[in-house]
Amino acid sequence: MYKYDPKLLRNVAIVGHGATGKTSLCESLFYISGKTDRPGRVDEGTSSMDFEPEEQKRHISINAAANFFEWEKHKINILDTPGDSNFAFDTKSCLRICDSAIVIIDAVGGVEFQTQKVWEYADEYKLPRIIFINRMDRERADFAGVMKSIPERLGKKATPLFLPIGKEDTFKGIVDLIQLKAFVFDDLKGSFKAEAIPPDMSELVEKYRENMVEDVAECDESLMDKYLETGELSGDELKKGLRAAVLSGGLVPLVCGSALKNIGVSSLMDTIVNFLPSPVDRGPVAGKKPGTDNVEVRNPDESAPFSAMVFKTIADPYAGRLTIFRVFSGMISSDATFHNASRKSSERFGSIFLLEGKTQKAVEQLVPGDIAAVAKLKDTATGDTICTEKAPVVFEKVIPAPPIMSFAVTPKSRGDEEKIVSSINRIIEEDPAITFHRNDQTKEMILSGMGQVHIEVTIEKMKRKFGVEVSLKTPKVPYKETIKGKTNVQGKYKKQSGGRGQYGDCWLDIEPLPRGGGFEFVDKIVGGVIPQQYRPAVEKGIVEAMTEGVLAGYPVVDVKVSLVDGTYHTVDSSEMAFKIAGSLGFKKGVMACQPVLLEPIVNIYIEIPDEYMGDVIGDLNSRRGRVLGMDSKGANQIIKGQVPLAEILKYAPDIRSMTSGRGTFTYEHSHYEEVPPFIAEKIIAESKKEQE
Repeated sequence: MYKYDPKLLRNVAIVGHGATGKTSLCESLFYISGKTDRPGRVDEGTSSMDFEPEEQKRHISINAAANFFEWEKHKINILDTPGDSNFAFDTKSCLRICDSAIVIIDAVGGVEFQTQKVWEYADEYKLPRIIFINRMDRERADFAGVMKSIPERLGKKATPLFLPIGKEDTFKGIVDLIQLKAFVFDDLKGSFKAEAIPPDMSELVEKYRENMVEDVAECDESLMDKYLETGELSGDELKKGLRAAVLSGGLVPLVCGSALKNIGVSSLMDTIVNFLPSPVDRGPVAGKKPGTDNVEVRNPDESAPFSAMVFKTIADPYAGRLTIFRVFSGMISSDATFHNASRKSSERFGSIFLLEGKTQKAVEQLVPGDIAAVAKLKDTATGDTICTEKAPVVFEKVIPAPPIMSFAVTPKSRGDEEKIVSSINRIIEEDPAITFHRNDQTKEMILSGMGQVHIEVTIEKMKRKFGVEVSLKTPKVPYKETIKGKTNVQGKYKKQSGGRGQYGDCWLDIEPLPRGGGFEFVDKIVGGVIPQQYRPAVEKGIVEAMTEGVLAGYPVVDVKVSLVDGTYHTVDSSEMAFKIAGSLGFKKGVMACQPVLLEPIVNIYIEIPDEYMGDVIGDLNSRRGRVLGMDSKGANQIIKGQVPLAEILKYAPDIRSMTSGRGTFTYEHSHYEEVPPFIAEKIIAESKKEQE
């Protein structure tokens, strides 16, 4: 029966910028550990981790994938995460439940933008990590250059445990600075032979070895004393001190190699086993008692009450929903009942599976640290805490960043609106970073996400999984109309056509309200010039007329209307007649009150490296934006500003190209402002053309 001691488990997220070789490294880990017969290739579509058609088409990881391998009697759970910022929510969710991370850096590209982002996430969760410099065999690979960029870009020094032998196409092995041995890899299986350290490297090895010993000693007072006394540490002291320093976050070990050539990968596996934490090393996990702020702690102990967190959901039209979770405490068996503390509901597990990329392996029982999946849960979603009902706890979940790009979606086949809604809701279960709503004003269905690729992938999934095809277009801007002047106007409706007629007559005072004032109706009728039962009908007529303004058909806002006078007919007057009179009077009055067009203004927060400040501010000004302030965050600058929504509907790809993919932004609605006349003319002309 499957069961591992939690002390022998390692839960590791593989993270880094896109196209640094994360998935290739996973394939190499499985191959060298003997889990697979040959390493899968991303570019050939044979990877066990990038198995979704959308991933194979684009040659990038879109979904985090889970798998495991065994090494030196340890079980290592691997989560291969996306490196594209469009799918950062998935990466952050994996880091939330892992005990450590391997940060992949490309030997040519160095520390890139998304690497900085995932480093920040790992900091947030206080995760011990290893840096793996990959692709040392590539042209222009620069070990020293990457080493230099790490403290500059990540704000933390890395301590090499290995040095490369050779570079670019002559890269053939590594020097182990702990054992002081050279290992040269002599075939594609990653097998190697120990050799003497190349003579031309002896000085370099001595320098880096000394640096490593100093870094370890600095993290432990007793080791520092010993080092100052003797100038050296024994192998055991070094390993013990190194492990303690990595677990505390005081030191980040660095390994180098080539995932495609399997060089240095077995050394990385040794480093994972020797220096990264088990669930037991990570210690208790804190949550809250449901409905309170009282802290509840769960120990990674088999005898503790069961608790786990759902970090991913896969929507499958055939197999139903697959729920993936990590156990934090206690044990759970298949066919057991559990409590969903986030939703206050109870459900039953069916079979429990360990994930091996796209395949699954059934198991009977799980222990703290296990990562597993269960099918066909009805109420449980990403971010939920599941536990025993007698000892409920809620762990803090990852909140998706606000979406930055939106499209209006329309069905390609008539009558598919309902299918769109149900299929997008299924996809949101899988990817909470996608949002979907119907805009009441523009009557459009709006799909929002973290960028164009995110939305396109969502559309491809809808077609593949649920057979729904849609078209995307830029959403309409929800403009509004208002007035700047005042007037007193008559609204009169009189109709006589045999039998009983229709008669309603009202006088209205129309004036502007402050921005954001909405609508105010004041009944100023004195005496019975309009009977009480007809006055609400006047207001109803005005409210209906406000839905379509006189300039371009947009809703009218920030207006005060007072009903001041009128006349009625004892036989012909009715609620309908006064409703029409109110509507006619309002439309006529608005024309006399200097109607203007309003546009939504958003607060925007742009985070960029310092060197792009001039370009980004210049671009923001060209979009009619204004800068309200600046802040710094690490090596980056944050620009706070306001800009019309119409100007940033396609801002995501623009800022990416402007900042070489290193700029990010978020925005939120702020208020409405008057549209400049020359732009208003164009909007009004377009709107009239559309109406015709």
